[in-house]
Amino acid sequence: LSVVVVDTELMLRVGLIQKDTNGEILWMWCYPSTTATLRNLLLRKCCLTDENKLLHPFKWFYITTIELPESSILKKVTHFSVVLTNRDFNPVKYAAFTRILCRMYLKHGSPVKMMESYIAVLIKGMCQSEENGLFLSKDFDVRKAYLAGSIRDIVSQFGMETILLHTALMLKKRIVVYHPKIEAVQEFTRTLPALDWTILHSYVHLNADELEALQMCTGYIAGFVNLEESNRPDLYDVLVNLAESEITIAPLAKEAMAMAKLHKEMGQLIVQSAEDPEKSDSQVIQDIRVLNLEALKQKRFPPATENFLYHLAAAEQMLKILLCDRMYH
Repeated sequence: LSVVVVDTELMLRVGLIQKDTNGEILWMWCYPSTTATLRNLLLRKCCLTDENKLLHPFKWFYITTIELPESSILKKVTHFSVVLTNRDFNPVKYAAFTRILCRMYLKHGSPVKMMESYIAVLIKGMCQSEENGLFLSKDFDVRKAYLAGSIRDIVSQFGMETILLHTALMLKKRIVVYHPKIEAVQEFTRTLPALDWTILHSYVHLNADELEALQMCTGYIAGFVNLEESNRPDLYDVLVNLAESEITIAPLAKEAMAMAKLHKEMGQLIVQSAEDPEKSDSQVIQDIRVLNLEALKQKRFPPATENFLYHLAAAEQMLKILLCDRMYH
């Protein structure tokens, strides 16, 4: 019964997008329905113009794109995308499910079988797959989805500069991540928040509507595949160029992001924890989480550290804690 309730609450709609032999991209079908705004967003995200075959989770959107073989019964179609919109973040689960729906459409050439399987998962939490046996929603633990990325890989790539990312997250800064390959952007952005998933926007276009929604957020992690964002300092406080392993601080954020002795010590602790072969990724994340509390418990600081803690307290709305701690000592 719990599976039925969960899937009914989480699953919103399924859709089908096709690219025909003339290169036209068409929104073919949706169940139960969608809006024009959402339809246009999903058409951008499906990447049919790039002939990209990857799964693209963007918040609650999951899209799998398939290139059709010449033997396909869909003679006038070259590619198609299956689209899911959901309330939960679980890329592995919905990658598996959209692949099943893709195979059904590829075999039957009709969305009817897709809809039957979608409703079966929606109502029963399961559906039958001819190739892969039984698909069960309960096999995909959402907690594992949040821990799928490797914080060790981030520390290995950026070393002591990882403290810049940690500081930006603590201060609720705007982080933009760039790489020309969407899978690299998504893997990194999926790992980075670790403690706060509400700030994740893993695949953003330089589109007016998307940018307006993004700029309404206090802080965020936004993934891009075009380098144009590096010329838009209004979009970020911290720019992470994954392709070059470079982290850039925007001029207006340099005061709040100024590094002090405390940051060096915290950076060393992060690197040591990540390099410990006996620690799991979840333990490394826990070590990093503790650093937030330890920083506020310090009693005497040089000016640079005092400045950082002021910005941190403001970001966390914890200014009262910091002032009380100073008065007491």
